[in-house]
Amino acid sequence: MKPIAWVGIVLIILSALALAYQGIDYTRRKDVVDLGSLKVTTESQERIPLPPVLGGIIVAGGIVLVVIGARKR
Repeated sequence: MKPIAWVGIVLIILSALALAYQGIDYTRRKDVVDLGSLKVTTESQERIPLPPVLGGIIVAGGIVLVVIGARKR
C-alpha cells in the first residue's frame, strides 16, 4: 500500500473521532489572587467546537486519498 493511502486511513480515523466527540474539551486555570504565600486560582472547563461539516470534509478527503493510493498504474 502506498504512503498516500496510509495518510487517507489516518484522516478517516481522525474524522471519525471528530464526528464522535464534536469538540475538544480542556481545563483553563487562572490565578485570581497572588499575595505572597496566598494564591487563589479558578478552573474553568472550555470547549473548542468541531462542526460536523469539518468531519465530513475530512472523511471525503481521506476516502479520495485511499482510492488514489490503491489505484494501480
